[in-house]
Amino acid sequence: MSTPGGLTTHVLDTARGRPAAGVRVELYGVNGDTRWQLTGATTNADGRTDQPLIERGRLEAGTYELAFHVADYFHDFPGAATPPFLDVVTMRFTVAETGGHYHVPLVMTPWSYSTYRGS
Repeated sequence: MSTPGGLTTHVLDTARGRPAAGVRVELYGVNGDTRWQLTGATTNADGRTDQPLIERGRLEAGTYELAFHVADYFHDFPGAATPPFLDVVTMRFTVAETGGHYHVPLVMTPWSYSTYRGS
């Protein structure tokens, strides 16, 4: 039997070509129309949270939502729109493999973003 996985994230600022420090991240559990906050953190100088959002061994199958507060991060970016184009980037995803590690990064600029399941 495999050890259950965990959940981590990483935020990269591709407009500046560096990790995004100081981005507030919230993690929610989702069931239908109901969502509840599980945890929150702020990214460090490497664009990561200091601790996993869900520790290894505690990841459960289900639907989750990550909310990245990017407007605050890009408030002083030259040429960014006022009000900002992106405010809170929300990603809803489903965990099926509780034994796998889920790394869900955000790659962003003031005008766009993308994500993938990393390792």
